[in-house]
Amino acid sequence: MARTRFAPDRGLTSRMVTTMFFIGLLYVVVVGVLVVLLKGAWAVVLVIAGALFIAQFWFSDRIAAYSMGAREVTPEQAPELHGAVDRLCALADMPKPRVAIAESDVPNAFATGRGQKNSLVCATTGLLRRLEPEELEGVLAHELSHVAHRDVAVMTIASFLGVLAGIITRAALWSGIGRQRDQNAAIAVLIVTAVSAVVYALSFLLTRLLSRYRELSADRAAALLTGRPSALAAALTKVTGQIARIPTEDLRKEQAYNAFFFAPAFNKETFSKLLSSHPTLEQRLDQLARISTELGRA
Repeated sequence: MARTRFAPDRGLTSRMVTTMFFIGLLYVVVVGVLVVLLKGAWAVVLVIAGALFIAQFWFSDRIAAYSMGAREVTPEQAPELHGAVDRLCALADMPKPRVAIAESDVPNAFATGRGQKNSLVCATTGLLRRLEPEELEGVLAHELSHVAHRDVAVMTIASFLGVLAGIITRAALWSGIGRQRDQNAAIAVLIVTAVSAVVYALSFLLTRLLSRYRELSADRAAALLTGRPSALAAALTKVTGQIARIPTEDLRKEQAYNAFFFAPAFNKETFSKLLSSHPTLEQRLDQLARISTELGRA
């Protein structure tokens, strides 16, 4: 990984490695179970699984950007946004990503890409309209830290493997096991269905756990890079407050991409912390307050 001036986070690295190991292991188990149960169709299962994984890895950034309505913009079209990204990339000593804008009143931002050389950072029109320049830089620094730490790629792959495990098992049920006439067919269906459910549930919990930690890590890295944790705290408070005023119907459209966003698009107080893609606002503000105190002492 190319080094940047973003603060390294060994805790994030260890969590990413652990998450990928366990999800990869679960994925191998699912494929193994299918190979045993499907017998003659195992080669088809492996080819389909491999092809889908490679396609997701190479095109994940484009798929995510397209799904979220991101439109790449030039410096002439968005000079202030490009100027902020230019300053932060120079400060962080990292390659400049592609810059995009999404037409959405929901104030948010996200980053995609499997590496620094093919990454994209996007801000919504709602975010650009509501934030002050230094607040916007705090948010963009947060997103750039995701790129620098490569947790965007890990989250994309980790999420995909869990979903792919379910797709493979369901396809196997429809095309293979469903046509079996022997007495073990019913048992095989139950086994594969149970394995699929367990893999999806564990993958979901692991990615949510990693997602919450990576957001705190990105907040910390952004605050240390810019030296203005108060600006990021102000942006967080403003974005969270503004999101609460957005119509619920609009928020639900964005909810599927919460793991990529700067702030969750839909997060009721009663929503279980275990299932949340982001830490609470209080946790994030408390961390930024501690960083501000540390910088003041330094």
